[in-house]
Amino acid sequence: MNLEALPWLILFLPLLAATVIPLFTLRCRTTSALLSIGAIVTGFVLTVVFIANNGWTPTPSELTTNWLSIGNLNIDFGLKLDALSLMMMLIVTGVGGAIHIYSFGYMREDRGFSRFFACLSLFTFSMLGIVLANNFIQLFIFWELVGVSSYLLIGFWFEKPSAADAAKKAFFTNRLGDFGFLLGILVVWTALGSLNFSTLQQTLIANPAALGTIASIAGLLIFCGAMGKSAQFPLHVWLPDAMEGPTPVSALIHAATMVAAGVYMLCRIIFLLDPTALHVIAWIGGFTALLSALIAIQQNDIKRILAYSTLSQLGYMVMAVGLSGPTPAMFHLTTHAFFKALLFLGAGSVIIALHHEQDIWKMGGLRKKMPVTFWTFLIGALALCGVPPFSGFYSKDAILAQAWHTHNYPLFAVAAFVAVLTTFYMFRLFFVAFVGEPKTKEASHAHESPGVMIWPLRLLAVFALVGGFIGISNIILKHYFDSGLIKFTPLSYRTWETYVSDDPSSPYWLNYFNGLLDSGLRFLFKIPMMHKILEPFLDSPAASFIGLGAVAIGFILARSLYRNAASDPLPAKLGGFATAMKNRFYFDEIYEATFIRAHDFIATVMDWIDRWLVDWGGIGLVRGGTDFSGRALRLMQTGNLQTYAFLFALGVAVVLWFVLGK
Repeated sequence: MNLEALPWLILFLPLLAATVIPLFTLRCRTTSALLSIGAIVTGFVLTVVFIANNGWTPTPSELTTNWLSIGNLNIDFGLKLDALSLMMMLIVTGVGGAIHIYSFGYMREDRGFSRFFACLSLFTFSMLGIVLANNFIQLFIFWELVGVSSYLLIGFWFEKPSAADAAKKAFFTNRLGDFGFLLGILVVWTALGSLNFSTLQQTLIANPAALGTIASIAGLLIFCGAMGKSAQFPLHVWLPDAMEGPTPVSALIHAATMVAAGVYMLCRIIFLLDPTALHVIAWIGGFTALLSALIAIQQNDIKRILAYSTLSQLGYMVMAVGLSGPTPAMFHLTTHAFFKALLFLGAGSVIIALHHEQDIWKMGGLRKKMPVTFWTFLIGALALCGVPPFSGFYSKDAILAQAWHTHNYPLFAVAAFVAVLTTFYMFRLFFVAFVGEPKTKEASHAHESPGVMIWPLRLLAVFALVGGFIGISNIILKHYFDSGLIKFTPLSYRTWETYVSDDPSSPYWLNYFNGLLDSGLRFLFKIPMMHKILEPFLDSPAASFIGLGAVAIGFILARSLYRNAASDPLPAKLGGFATAMKNRFYFDEIYEATFIRAHDFIATVMDWIDRWLVDWGGIGLVRGGTDFSGRALRLMQTGNLQTYAFLFALGVAVVLWFVLGK
């Protein structure tokens, strides 16, 4: 196959659709939708064809053309083609394609139907640009394009004040992170003289101390960009408000694309992050995961529950990167794209069936009314909670194992507790919305969504089930190992004999447990699929069983409290803490009272200085003097010849006095 053509075609097809729709087909709804869907589905097919013919490590690994040269700075417009970018291309085009098809049914009655698909295509182009960028400048340009296109999608229903405010909040919050990101890019360029990822990686592998004392600062400044896009504390506040956009937008932003950009970027530039920066990143990720899971417990809007769930899972991924585990982070990013897109699209199916009702306490009894949505949503929930053999179990277990094997037990405890909370709030949602009796008239008259919305749910449910078995983590692990970024023996994907041997450094109980594995599971490993299913228990049995215990505890608590609940019993049990969780720990109010008020005060002071000191006292005096002089001279322009003759004679007399009088 033509290596030069396919990646460029995959990148620019969505841009072509985003251009053609507003210029030529805006009034033809079906044609606009088919152009957008065709562009991303074709991109997915071409990606599969490219990988099938060129493998996960194509040669050459970069396609470049010179774009800009200024002095010693040469900037290429290039495409980075390796296992990391190819995997992300499959996710963006595959999951994004399912969301595009779903949107055809979900948005069919909306008057902005064509505009919606144009914005989707622009967003897809921007995200693919991030995935394929081979240098920081190109990455930053597409990074900002994602911000602009997400602004258009979140504020799609701009006539709603809440949607317009949410779009502005997302845009400005991301700009705060992007300011730090840009500073980090400048620091790296100043220190290393290049912005190309391959060149930077080779430089730092050859000389790990090339960044010197500014290594931590550079890494944390670049991380600021990820804090914005992937909504990490304290820039996490924009993501839940992004639910004001249409539900397919929520699925697109919260599953495989925008929020994944920060994690992907960290995995791409992992070679720039020194131990100090990684330590900070790990703790910010862990804290974000815990904070978001606590808030999700007391949310009643079905989309907001899933939004805070996304925040929590992103915290898991960022924590994994900080633990020097880009492979578990990317593995979880991939499986999360499957089951979180499934959950959001399932929520959209429920919302449409209930005439845009989003309060879970006004649902109930949907199991019988919407059987396909019920079963697919249950699969997504089980995957999110980490129940084997669903995909989320394997990727989440990889993160828990990473924390366990790196002996970061405080973060392991945080991650395990978040697993309890995740199961609790997801089955709270599940029991209240799908089980029991209908709580409203709309719920009692609900019906299943049309096929164009149901088939994407079925497809994503399949991947949410089998995503842990299709070798994603092996591909990513091989990428980092071949790149020289992982110099230790991988903790995963070893034979079972490695695990059951005694290790003198391990506790007695762990060696005893390994002995039980040796005697009890030897027969099962003769079955290849069983080896794959049980692999996490061999890689890190303690982490796996603690993770499963966390899921069991969360499920038991949720079932005991919400199995037949007509109202939420938790506020009465937790009191003020439940109120704080419901109000998102008042972060918006705190920011309003501190940073925003300080910003408004500074803006008022600067306005006064600009208006009275600069404009009136400085520029105003010059302007006023010029204006006064002009007005005075204008009085001498009378149009009378005698006056002009007199002034001429007077002028001559004055000149003669100066010349002859001295």
